[in-house]
Amino acid sequence: MYYSSIYIKVMYLFGFLLLRVFSKGDQNVPYDVNYNIIYGNQHVVSFNQGRELQISMDNSSGSGFGSKMNYGSGYFHMKIKLPNRDSAGVVVAFYLHSNTNIHDEIDFEFLGNREGQPYNLQTNVFANGEGGREQRIHLWFDPTADFHNYKILWNNHQIVFFVDKIPIRIFKNNSNTGVGYPQQPMQILATIWDGDDWATNGGYTKINWSFAPFKANFKDFKIGGCPIINSNDNHNCNSQDYWWNKRKYWELSFKQRRLYKEYRAKYITYDYCDDRPRYSIPPQECSINMIKKKNVENGIFV
Repeated sequence: MYYSSIYIKVMYLFGFLLLRVFSKGDQNVPYDVNYNIIYGNQHVVSFNQGRELQISMDNSSGSGFGSKMNYGSGYFHMKIKLPNRDSAGVVVAFYLHSNTNIHDEIDFEFLGNREGQPYNLQTNVFANGEGGREQRIHLWFDPTADFHNYKILWNNHQIVFFVDKIPIRIFKNNSNTGVGYPQQPMQILATIWDGDDWATNGGYTKINWSFAPFKANFKDFKIGGCPIINSNDNHNCNSQDYWWNKRKYWELSFKQRRLYKEYRAKYITYDYCDDRPRYSIPPQECSINMIKKKNVENGIFV
């Protein structure tokens, strides 16, 4: 088919302008620039030309979306507003997952509660299929009233979970001592689902379906990560050409250490490292991380 040179130039310019408008460096890109709906399409609604996405759950289905690409490192974030009213038993998750048989995973899981009771935020880290590294905090604000920013820094030295600008958890790379550390390419996912059997009070507090549908809203679909084009890609995602891999991001800053110590002291409600009925002998990383945690709090780096 023949196209005139003018038509080709116009289409080229149009494509260039689209790239400028929907640049991946712009936090306000529509969700479908970087993400696809992965299930529960009938429970997903977009607003503001795709710049806000609402996923919901009723007693027929949950829903979720996932990144079009996998990533090997990065600084991943999402602005989230959680379901209001009575959300006991409902789980909203923002996480990275390798989609392999022996998988890696880095989790934010928001555990709903009865109306007026605080949300628990659970974090977890899986490496080579091994998880069981849960920590929980009470959120110090109402996460249903407005959007808050939840962020995961993942490089070859540490994983840091942030709530807004507050670092709430650090998981160091201790693979040189035999402790697993996520290294596989991972997809970014956000889902809402039925955690009735465990999420609230160990499963004793059940979902009240009369409050359904339960709705969670998401914004800011920019992805700051090292993309993996295919499984054979040997691109070095640990390169310091990516800002999150630079030396200053191998440790927390002085201000971040202070905030980390302050907020964990006030709001942590569960740490697997302290759960003796579950782990009579604490997992190996717990003793290593306890030493490093004290060093971080005291500003000592070894």
